[in-house]
Amino acid sequence: GINAEYGGRGIVHSELPASKGVSRGLQLWVNLAAKDKMCEPKYQELLAKDIPETTKDGVKVKVIAGEAFGVRSPVYTRTPTSYLHFTLEPGASLNQPTEPDWNFFVYTLQGRALFGPKQRAVEAHHTVVFERGDLLQIKALEEGASFVVIGGKPLNEPVVQYGPFVMNTREQIQEAFIDFQLGRNGFEKAAQWMREREGRD
Repeated sequence: GINAEYGGRGIVHSELPASKGVSRGLQLWVNLAAKDKMCEPKYQELLAKDIPETTKDGVKVKVIAGEAFGVRSPVYTRTPTSYLHFTLEPGASLNQPTEPDWNFFVYTLQGRALFGPKQRAVEAHHTVVFERGDLLQIKALEEGASFVVIGGKPLNEPVVQYGPFVMNTREQIQEAFIDFQLGRNGFEKAAQWMREREGRD
C-alpha cells in the first residue's frame, strides 16, 4: 500500500509495520517549495489493491504518483512528482519518455536489466541516474526485472535541514524547533500524541 503525506506546517507520525512478519518498503522524502512550507498537512493512504496499474507488452506498471501508459494515480503531490513501479517480464523492454526539465532516477528491486543506449547491465539494489530529458530505455534480462522510476521537478531553492525539519534558512529551522517545543503552529497535539504512543509501546 501507499502512505503519502506532506508535513506542511507540522505533522507528527509513527512509522511502524502493521504486521509482525517481514515487511519491505521504500520511503521517499520530497521537499516542499517555500510557498508551501506552512500549508496545512495532509495524509493519504491507498491499499495495495487500490493502486492503479496496467500491463502493456510484458511491462506492468503500478502508478504510485504521476502517470504512465495513460493511467494516473489519485495521490496528490504538491511538488510535481512521478513514482512508478515497473515489473518487466524476461526480455521485455520499456521506452518511457520523461519530462525535459525534471530529474529522474531508477532504483532496482529485483532481477537484472540493461539500461540506456549503451545497454549497461544493472542488478538489484542499485541506483541509476538519468540526464534531464532522457528517454528511459530499459530491457529486462532472462530473469525479468522490477524497479521504481522516480522523478520530480527541481525547486531551485536553498535547502537547510536539521533533524526532521527541512526549511530554506537557518532562522526558519530554529523557528520550527521552537514551534515543536512549545506545541504551536501545527504541533498543538504533538505532546499528547507522543504520550499516547508511549503508552501503546
